[in-house]
Amino acid sequence: MERPLTRTLPRLLASFLAMLAALSLGVQPALAQGVLRDTETEALLHDLAAPLVAVSGLDGRNVDVVLYGDNSINAFVAGGQVIYINAGLINAADSAAEVQGVIAHELGHITGGHVINDGGAKAAAGISIVSLILGGLAAAAGAGDAAIGVMMAGQQAALGKYLSFSRAQESTADAAGATFLSKAGISGRGSIAFFKKLQNMEMRYGFKRTADSEFYSSHPMTSDRIQTLEDTYQHDPAWNTPADAQIEARFQRIKAKLLGYTETPARTLQVYPEPVQTVPAHYARAYAFHKEAFIDKALAECDALLAIAPEDPYFLELKGQILLESGRPQDALEPLRRASEITQFAPLIATLFGHALIATEDPANLPEAERVLKAALSRDRDNPFGWYVLSVIYGQKGDIPRARLASAEQQVLQLNFGAALVSAEAAEAALPKGSPDWLRAQDIAMQSRAMIEQSAKRR
Repeated sequence: MERPLTRTLPRLLASFLAMLAALSLGVQPALAQGVLRDTETEALLHDLAAPLVAVSGLDGRNVDVVLYGDNSINAFVAGGQVIYINAGLINAADSAAEVQGVIAHELGHITGGHVINDGGAKAAAGISIVSLILGGLAAAAGAGDAAIGVMMAGQQAALGKYLSFSRAQESTADAAGATFLSKAGISGRGSIAFFKKLQNMEMRYGFKRTADSEFYSSHPMTSDRIQTLEDTYQHDPAWNTPADAQIEARFQRIKAKLLGYTETPARTLQVYPEPVQTVPAHYARAYAFHKEAFIDKALAECDALLAIAPEDPYFLELKGQILLESGRPQDALEPLRRASEITQFAPLIATLFGHALIATEDPANLPEAERVLKAALSRDRDNPFGWYVLSVIYGQKGDIPRARLASAEQQVLQLNFGAALVSAEAAEAALPKGSPDWLRAQDIAMQSRAMIEQSAKRR
């Protein structure tokens, strides 16, 4: 079920970059930079963070954890109360507890007031959990080997802003994160395991800290941080608390799903070879086979999942998505309708269902598609693909003014302010004056005009 979110500016600005049609983890050959939207993943990230947010003193309605489409091992906060977790970090983590350790640390930055609100994606190079690679290597100006290591690790985006955050702030975030884990009754073993993983990467890429590089680094020495945290965690009552088995199983599913989406099919099949018959393996291979256009094999993996859990909405969603994207929209309707019903029409899944309805090219499906899309967008307006589908529906009905308004909504979310201005002005001219849609078109036109003027001033 989709949870209500308080959308903050950084979340919106980052989501504008996504251009992944805001569907579920749509199967595409390349991973675009930006926010990845997926109902199942967002639900897990929310549940991982919820107990930590509850003890942090923050209002859970204002905290959002977002999956960011970058394969580097990183997490960051960039203004507001939004935590970005890179896809690469999920792929590198071995357990849900490791990700919770990262979330706890980032909450420490938020509660400590360490965030510089520099606006959306530009601020995405702000504060990072990957302190030893991202902070330390960026500071090692004279260490050629280290600089090469950063580039090899895909962390060049970290160069720049990390030095503006002091080692004291990182230590404060570490301490706050440890406190949040303790209060939530979550063992710090995952946090330690993740720091040790980063320490191993530091060694692998040949970074050697010197007295100078340590002085200039924005982060404490990794070995020192691990020792301090181990001393803290091992004396904590939660140290021996077992992991939540259900959460861990969900994490392993998400990790496999994400790997299947982000990695090449060859890599996915190497990690999850066909003889392996676990749920994560079926999940990952379904994406891999679909990306390779082996549709029968992809559907077979979906059917294997549904044999295990016939009413799992995310398995139904995946089967429907593969059928739809394989040119079989009529066959996609049943699994997508059922997935929508089970999740009480979670917006992203409902959008996919609405898309399938109009893809059948049956005019009889247009009224249902319109109802589904309107309901989905009323709950989640940050969905450019949803607005696109709605514009198609209006166009097929001959309602051109509202089709243009829906296009304007889509174009604003994509930061295409020139096109949004044209669409909004066209809609405004044709809609009944003073109506809610007319007022919305006017708002978009004013917003787009202001953004265009601001961009011109910067140049």
